[in-house]
Amino acid sequence: MIPSPMSFRPTARSARALTVHGLALSLAAAAGAASAASATAATAATTATGPGGYPNRAIRMVVPFAPGGATDILARITGARLTEVWGQTVVIDNRPGAGGTIGAAIAAKANPDGYTLVMGTNASHAIAPSLYPKLSYSPLKDFAPITLVANVPQALMVHPSLPVKDVKELIAYAKGKPGALNYSSAGTGTPGHLGLELFQMMSGTKMVHVPFSGGAPGLAALVGGQVQVMADNMNSALPMIKSGKVRAIAVTTAQRSVALPDTTTVAEQALPGFDSGSWFGLFAPAGTPKEIVAALNVEVVKMLKAPDVRERMLQQGAEPAPNTPAQFEQLMRSDIARWAKVIQVSGTKVD
Repeated sequence: MIPSPMSFRPTARSARALTVHGLALSLAAAAGAASAASATAATAATTATGPGGYPNRAIRMVVPFAPGGATDILARITGARLTEVWGQTVVIDNRPGAGGTIGAAIAAKANPDGYTLVMGTNASHAIAPSLYPKLSYSPLKDFAPITLVANVPQALMVHPSLPVKDVKELIAYAKGKPGALNYSSAGTGTPGHLGLELFQMMSGTKMVHVPFSGGAPGLAALVGGQVQVMADNMNSALPMIKSGKVRAIAVTTAQRSVALPDTTTVAEQALPGFDSGSWFGLFAPAGTPKEIVAALNVEVVKMLKAPDVRERMLQQGAEPAPNTPAQFEQLMRSDIARWAKVIQVSGTKVD
């Protein structure tokens, strides 16, 4: 159902938890299989152990978003793998709210003994520091990065009635009619919103932001022609692109999407250096022993390189992206700086 016209007031709303709405459903089968593996492994008589006998009891993995979402499902897949390897149950602890900052704050204050982890996102660990002036934690000081888990590229789409076929034509159209184009997002401060704020900064264009309470109604508005532009997660966008209900003119990440390989990036077409999307990664509280962080990195990276897990994720638009703790920290630093500038220049605020 298309939202009523009354919902199209382009005013800032409360920040929404990062939603990768389609991915939650499309990865459900993978999560179910992982949960089954977890249950089997938990009762195994012999299992491998990490440094110093770690772990010798259950591990809590905080998920700062609601059950059933993409972050939750990726956490369950990861937890099931760790349970299988180490024979200790990984308990998923959903603590949603405030763009992922509530759960992240809980994890930041946990005992740094390796028995509390958190599946963070670029919403909670890169965007939040600039969006929430009174944030109770520092992503860089209060967490030990373990590994990036996955990237989810976004598709830059237009309604078929808009007479543009690529990024250069969109820029020319927007410059010719400043403020005439509306673009939807999953909410104020989400990657889809800030990505298009970055697009406007780099292209010198002006469009009107129309925030929604999730990506699904925002995409429905684009399909219905009530907005003309949207950048949405690849997994959710693909069905509409393939059906011809929207036109994909670019991919927002630095690299092309495996799910849409023939569609070039914004950077390739017109704006060198443009890069926007969603990412998910595993963290421990700062002070967690380095040997435990290293052991976790080894096992999660191994899981992400497993052909069956990789294929399931790629088919749904989620791209496994394992790296080292140092590389993950560098990604956070660059993203924090980049989004701080976008938030400042665009004047983005939350109520």
